Amino acid sequence: MNKNINITMGEISHTPKPPYYAVIFTSIKSKDQKNYAEMSAKMEEMVQIQPGYLGHESASGGVGITISYWESMEAIKKWKNQSEHLLAQKLGKSTWYSQYKIRICRVEHDYGMI
Repeated sequence: MNKNINITMGEISHTPKPPYYAVIFTSIKSKDQKNYAEMSAKMEEMVQIQPGYLGHESASGGVGITISYWESMEAIKKWKNQSEHLLAQKLGKSTWYSQYKIRICRVEHDYGMI
C-alpha cells in the first residue's frame, strides 16, 4: 500500500439508495501551493452545507482524487457556480494544479460493507 495516501474524511460516505451522482475530480498539483490549504479547508466546510450534497471521499499521493456525491445534476451545477467555489476553480486552474480532470457519473448500483 502506498504510504503517501491520505483519506481526508476518515470514512466512506454513507450515500442513499441509488440513483445519485458522483463527481470525480482527479488532479496533479503544481509546485505553487500558496493559500491552497486555506481554500481547500474553506471549500470542504462550504460543500457540506450545499443543497443536494451527500458526502465525499478524498485521497492524495502523486495523483489526488476527490469524489463527491450529489442528489442531482442541478445540485452539482449550483455548487459549480457558487461564487466562492468559482474563485477556487479559477485559482486551481491558474496556480494550484498542473493537470486536472472532472468526470460526472450517475450511480446506478452500489454495495459494500459500511
